[in-house]
Amino acid sequence: MRYKILYTLLPIMMALPIGNLWAEPYPSTYAPLPSEPTLITNATILTGTGERLENASLLIVDGKIEFVGKGSAPSGVKTIDASGRWVTPGLIDVHSHLGVYASPGVQAHSDGNEMTNPATPNVWAEHSVWPQDPGFSRALAGGITTLQTLPGSGNLIGGRGVTLKNVYSNSYQGMKFPGAPHGMKMACGENPKRFYGGKGELPSTRMGNVAAYRAQWIDAQKYKDDWAAYESKSDDEKDEAKAPKRDLKMETLAAVLDGEIIVHMHCYRADEMLTILDMADEFGYKVGTFHHGVEAYKIADKLAENGVCGALWADWWGFKMEAYDGIQENIAIVDRPQGSCAIVHSDSPEGIQRLNQEAAKAMSSGNRAGMDIPPERAIGWITSNAARSLGIEKQTGSLEVGKMADVVIWNSNPFSVYAKADHVYIDGALVYDRENPELQPVSDFELGQLQGVSK
Repeated sequence: MRYKILYTLLPIMMALPIGNLWAEPYPSTYAPLPSEPTLITNATILTGTGERLENASLLIVDGKIEFVGKGSAPSGVKTIDASGRWVTPGLIDVHSHLGVYASPGVQAHSDGNEMTNPATPNVWAEHSVWPQDPGFSRALAGGITTLQTLPGSGNLIGGRGVTLKNVYSNSYQGMKFPGAPHGMKMACGENPKRFYGGKGELPSTRMGNVAAYRAQWIDAQKYKDDWAAYESKSDDEKDEAKAPKRDLKMETLAAVLDGEIIVHMHCYRADEMLTILDMADEFGYKVGTFHHGVEAYKIADKLAENGVCGALWADWWGFKMEAYDGIQENIAIVDRPQGSCAIVHSDSPEGIQRLNQEAAKAMSSGNRAGMDIPPERAIGWITSNAARSLGIEKQTGSLEVGKMADVVIWNSNPFSVYAKADHVYIDGALVYDRENPELQPVSDFELGQLQGVSK
């Protein structure tokens, strides 16, 4: 079965730099699926705000959270008795390549790295997203309701990422999270220097990486200044002057400088992350999230002080030199300072299917080290903190009144290796039911394929 979304045009006027001359050219057409008022009762609820509620209820009305807590149940609504089960916000993966490195993993589906120049801020990952990637439905079965699809890490500046609602659609625009800010993927360290250095081009060293970033920011500042000077002219003066040429690379970087696009920075080593923070200060922009950050535990205080999230693996390390100095307590340590923003990410089409288990590993590592991390805190690593990283925390990421009803009912504690998602709701619509094949989406690509019947 596939879900068919009734599209209604939902133009999102995102403020771009340079005098708001250009509105969002590829707006979201996402529209929530029809839903019915639903009451979930007798559940253990992890709200994503640090609370754990026992024998509690959650009410969904018109696709929003209407009530969460204990109280009298309204009559005349569909009721689900969740006794013995747990309820959480829908899970959010801030680092995915679903759609741009789609399954099956063949060269024809390799659309995540535009490896023609070390700086390609002009490319947008959404223009590579294949909505029929079977990975989306597998992630849905793991409780993933929202994800950010990013370009790869081969370039210093890889291009714009896109935040998606995990629903079936014929187009990426039908999945595009309404109003979510654009992200921009950047990468430091071994990846860009290895690729371009091997071709005898800049960058071939870490110092070459930094020099190349700085050159791009200098160009972006000039682009902003040129447009500001043009926009400051009177109408008569504009008639005489020539407007600067529109430059898609500089347009993206200028929007970063204006704070309208969030920087997502692939970086492993602590020293490099500190250099990037200094560079952000030099040019007046903000790093939103460091991704992978194997050595983030060494600078957890600096990340919190600068309001930077750390989107990290539970236990990936040692697969290259810059990933060598990893520890399993990384996420737990990054989570400790006041104002911290620790996140568990996947960067994997398999890991996204068990993001709750990846968070469970990180929680267990922290607990073994004496940090006493309860489930109600750890759930934020894959819900509310992830929403903060993507700039959508006012819409989703926690079970609070008025927010999108992105909800998962688990058969048991979601941090158990035996946990499975029973029901998944997106904007209040039941989009996955473990017991109902009619609510287990299959993409067009898979329709008609032999499933293999055991005898």
